[in-house]
Amino acid sequence: MKMGRGRTSRIRRRKVFRSSVSRGVNESYKPEFIELKKWLKDRKFEDTNLIPACFPGTGRGLMSKTSLQEGQVIISLPESCLLTTDTVIRSYLGAYIAKWRPPPSPLLALCTFLVSEKHAGDQSVWKPYLEILPKAYTCPVCLEPEVVNLFPKPLRAKAEEQRARVREFFSSSRGFFSSLQPLFSEAVGSIFSYRALLWAWCTVNTRAVYVKPRRRRCFSAEPDTCALAPYLDLLNHSPRVQVEAAFNEETRCYEIRTASSCRKHEEVFICYGPHDNQRLLLEYGFVSIHNPHACVYVSEDILVKYLPSTDKQMNKKISILKDHDFIENLTFGWDGPSWRLLTALKLLCLEAEEFTCWKKILLGEIISDTNEKRSLDIAQKICHYFIEETNAVLQKVSHMKDEEVASVNQLTLVETLWTEELKILQASALILNSLQTPFRSRKSFVN
Repeated sequence: MKMGRGRTSRIRRRKVFRSSVSRGVNESYKPEFIELKKWLKDRKFEDTNLIPACFPGTGRGLMSKTSLQEGQVIISLPESCLLTTDTVIRSYLGAYIAKWRPPPSPLLALCTFLVSEKHAGDQSVWKPYLEILPKAYTCPVCLEPEVVNLFPKPLRAKAEEQRARVREFFSSSRGFFSSLQPLFSEAVGSIFSYRALLWAWCTVNTRAVYVKPRRRRCFSAEPDTCALAPYLDLLNHSPRVQVEAAFNEETRCYEIRTASSCRKHEEVFICYGPHDNQRLLLEYGFVSIHNPHACVYVSEDILVKYLPSTDKQMNKKISILKDHDFIENLTFGWDGPSWRLLTALKLLCLEAEEFTCWKKILLGEIISDTNEKRSLDIAQKICHYFIEETNAVLQKVSHMKDEEVASVNQLTLVETLWTEELKILQASALILNSLQTPFRSRKSFVN
């Protein structure tokens, strides 16, 4: 039989290709999902819209069984399915939490319950849910130090803070863990290890949904706003979708309503928020390709890298930027240098005789063509510096992937981050070039 060669045949082949790329592989037949469905049904939840599937690019997620319309509730998970601090208080841990001083945090209660239930294995009523949770995570706190050292400088600093915070969380919780010894035949030190607590911390940090704050005297003053939502937490993130997610007080269900339509057999997404890729990697352990919120951060040392060291007013200028909150969140994005970055550079590029005009700069006024051109020149130099740095890191990552096979998945994650940042910088370089065109034209006209 001959292959069709006409326009209709080409369109048909393109449609088949697109659907085969985006369509996931049904995983509802797998034993762990069969058990989870039974467990959820016992708790009055039976989903008719979604099925678990594995997708290229995003991995495990949820696929639509039917076409979903804008405004439709795509999932409504009963309160009985949620794992909250109420669940923990009602459990065997409740009495130990109530008498511990100082009161443990809601986060510690959830993490302790997860570790304890995972240790219980077949005896845990939460086993069907625990079985589908990731065995390991890719948050920076879980990555090898040499991989974290490859992060962009701002992210590396935050990753080190995260690691220190989790270490302190573990260290400060050991006394509480010791008080639970009567519940276990084994030594609690072997059950509540750093590795076990890290897994639980990542589970809550990456998968919990937000619920209205509750205040219990048995807990510390930290916000009690986290709930684990079995099955619902299989939904992956996309920055391009909009959803409404909240606990419905009338139905007593956690509901997600989509603000966009979805075709049958496509992956259904939710949005974790308008986060850039560094934030997504820090909090959730992944990078979003073509993320419209992605950006490249400019730190203070890079901001002044190409400015004259002879500027006697430089310290005063930096002080003004700090006082007016213009020293952080300076970025390059898909649409070029941010207004904040250009504003900071315009102030830093003020000549001595223009310095008294600094307030006008912060209000968005143009001081002079010379100031505009200088700030664009500096922005372009910073952009080119970042492009060179990014290419160097990508080359280093490529060599490390060849030599360190055990860390190849972690290195690929870092590679994806830098590759996305390179695309942003290249787009910014083109935009900066076009912004400078009027000044070049003016110069050639004068000449």
